[in-house]
Amino acid sequence: MKRSTYFAILTSMLMTASLAGCADSQDSSSDSGKTSSSQTISSEAVSENDTEPEQTYMQRCEQLLTEMPPDEILKERDGIKYPYFEKQYYYSTTAERDTPVSVLLPSDYSEDKQYPVLYILHGYWDNEDWMTRDNVHISAMLNNLTADGEAEQMIIVCPYIFCSKDMEYCTGMDTENTLAYDNFINDMTTDLMPFIESHYSVAKGRENTAITGFSMGARESLYIGFTYPDKFGYIGSVCTAPGLINGTGYPYNLEKEQFCFTDNAPYLLLLSAAVNDGVVGSNPMTYHDMLTENGTEHLWHTMSGTGHDASSVTPHLYNFIRMIFKA
Repeated sequence: MKRSTYFAILTSMLMTASLAGCADSQDSSSDSGKTSSSQTISSEAVSENDTEPEQTYMQRCEQLLTEMPPDEILKERDGIKYPYFEKQYYYSTTAERDTPVSVLLPSDYSEDKQYPVLYILHGYWDNEDWMTRDNVHISAMLNNLTADGEAEQMIIVCPYIFCSKDMEYCTGMDTENTLAYDNFINDMTTDLMPFIESHYSVAKGRENTAITGFSMGARESLYIGFTYPDKFGYIGSVCTAPGLINGTGYPYNLEKEQFCFTDNAPYLLLLSAAVNDGVVGSNPMTYHDMLTENGTEHLWHTMSGTGHDASSVTPHLYNFIRMIFKA
């Protein structure tokens, strides 16, 4: 599909939404006197003990946040082994067919060691190979960061997220196809994760599991992360498509009051956006504003010179990869 058509369809999905806070946020804002009092007591205690309040993990991650990665981190170096993505197939009971997935293992992968897993989801019209392309720089960036001690060794999984029993491929940007992407949440937990955990040496638990995505994949990564915070300790998105929250497009995934965490808040929630995104426009900012009003801790990362493509995905992954699996 031509980019102009893609832009027109996605833009038509965008709607202005009135923001609604979570119940907890509403309770705290309705009793601002108590909040101010608590802050005063906390400040006095800090003064008496001459210690600073302990930062959250996300606040520490914010110190690492940078708009763009250095050019040298994207280039292969002498003396470092850069593995390739390998193609695997698993049977999806959700889609009732064999489904492809691209997997990147550490260069010195060993069954004697367990590795955390990062799932990266592609956008509308794309497939499991999109993130493996050279212009995304995943293998070079990850292995350079690992060699420099800035990232943990990990397994990266790039699945095919169009999940329908009736259609094998996306045929249009409409409700039926959008719901097929949304259906990936069932494949993810029922089929894909068990496959990865049974075929590779995986460190399990939310502290060892991260998810992020681009465009439609970003919408799905947030949908999955907010639905299963007990499974994903690190959640990200870049250039997020509309329709995640009621009022931002149709079909939608969550109500406004569900766009928060009552339990199992993630160690990291990172939203990245291109300031001049010609496809999803200001939709990522809408999600950022909703999270802020709901009192949901998150990091907001904007890029001024990138677009709705790999030029935004790479900076997001550069930040995300350096922050995950260290809490």
